[in-house]
Amino acid sequence: MSPAAALASAGAPAAIDAAADAVRAAAPGFVPEAAVILGTGLGALAREIAVVAEVPYGRIPGFPRSTVESHAGRLLLGTLGGRRVAAMQGRFHRYEGYSLGEVVFPVRVLRRLGATTLVVSNACGGMHPLWAPGDLVLLSDHLNLLGDNPLAGPNADEIGPRFPDLSAPYAPALRELARAAALELGIPLREGVYAAVAGPNLETRAEYRMLRLMGADVVGMSTVPEVIAAVHAGMRVVGLSIVTDQCLPDALEPVDIARIIAVAERAEPRLARLVGRLLERLEPVDRPDR
Repeated sequence: MSPAAALASAGAPAAIDAAADAVRAAAPGFVPEAAVILGTGLGALAREIAVVAEVPYGRIPGFPRSTVESHAGRLLLGTLGGRRVAAMQGRFHRYEGYSLGEVVFPVRVLRRLGATTLVVSNACGGMHPLWAPGDLVLLSDHLNLLGDNPLAGPNADEIGPRFPDLSAPYAPALRELARAAALELGIPLREGVYAAVAGPNLETRAEYRMLRLMGADVVGMSTVPEVIAAVHAGMRVVGLSIVTDQCLPDALEPVDIARIIAVAERAEPRLARLVGRLLERLEPVDRPDR
């Protein structure tokens, strides 16, 4: 691990400041109101952003390098839904070999830049028997089954409290805005619990049964560490998933990753409209706990 990566992994305020300064240099005076994380197959949502600056991850000190083929590895600064946004076109995962501290480092940088709201998206497997590939899901809660936590280790009080409360990790007010936006747009919106697993393999039949019994509706390999770090830093969060494949134990078929990405890309226009309308309805906040 490089010295910069080690510093980022520890979540050191100095590393966060250095990364934030590099982003500010690319767009002087730009202060994002919201941060957006674009997951697998969702990078094209970036086309909806009126971009004022584009910063490759390699130019931001401490940022990991994206190794996932469908992740572009760029930070986009611009406007979406009438709001100033900083959008990650590609994210990081534990299965890539990064620590969870490195995975969430960008979230901490986005908070330092001024973002008080995080819109996090992902592609996921659907375990609810009545949901189909292409369905959009509003996250109501999650299960952290990664075997690790991005807050483990020394706590930087400047970033957030030692023991943050996660009784409502997905802000109820933002979930209500998402429901209202979906209704206005005529977009069906499911609501359920996301289970985060380490990957990179897909789950066995027995594992899907276990996850369903635990209360999960969808499963993926991301999102939860970022949400934990965002809540820790005082951000309010809304999470949206696209179901890309059905994970029903008694009707399980081998997974085709190309088909998963294709499903996500077909559903993306609806997700883009929903996120745009959600941001339009977003009220600026001085207190991110609202």
